[in-house]
Amino acid sequence: MNGGYARISLDGLWYNNPGLVQLLGLCPLLAVTGTVVNGLGLGLATTAVLVISNVTVSLLRNWISPEVRIPVFVLVIASAVTAIELGMNAYFHDLYLVLGIFIPLIVTNCAIIGRAEAFASKHDAPSALIDGLTMGLGFTLVLVTLGAMREVVGQGTLFSQAHLLFGEAARGLGIHLWYEHQGFLLAILPPGAFLGLGLLIALKNVIDMRLERRAAAATLPIKAADATS
Repeated sequence: MNGGYARISLDGLWYNNPGLVQLLGLCPLLAVTGTVVNGLGLGLATTAVLVISNVTVSLLRNWISPEVRIPVFVLVIASAVTAIELGMNAYFHDLYLVLGIFIPLIVTNCAIIGRAEAFASKHDAPSALIDGLTMGLGFTLVLVTLGAMREVVGQGTLFSQAHLLFGEAARGLGIHLWYEHQGFLLAILPPGAFLGLGLLIALKNVIDMRLERRAAAATLPIKAADATS
């Protein structure tokens, strides 16, 4: 992976993460992250839509008139979402029922049309593919992490109902961390989602500040050497 692709990947996974930095797509992020499986399912569906829409928009960018680019982007995204929705209904029907309206609502996710407009329409297909994949994976990581936090605190379990995504063979993957655990109700309610997301954003900001301090400290000896030479 060259330097350009590496920067695109870091932007999607960390520096410009849709859920933690851009703060886009918060409605499904906060609504479905009651469990890890729900978050992972929606995250993978969103990633697939991002990849398909980014690559398609990139390939068509030279033939799309600027006056109609937004309707065309929405049409491409809606087509991708319809295909993903039909696939989930066919092969992951129980998970499809759990996620409900939030699968078709991927069409309205601002992160997807934002990447089509800001990135895919201005770059080649490989770059658009990497951007869509890493942006989707970054969003999925936030969904899964938040889902894990809420599931552990709210229900005392982890990977409950894993069979919805991985099949009947995964029915025993669920972990009960506390038996007879009544759970902390706030964690699985909407306010708990807001609190959990706030903690994740705060943690990211702390990590970023420490990285900046280390980078600044590493450059001081170099600057001092240049000044004395």
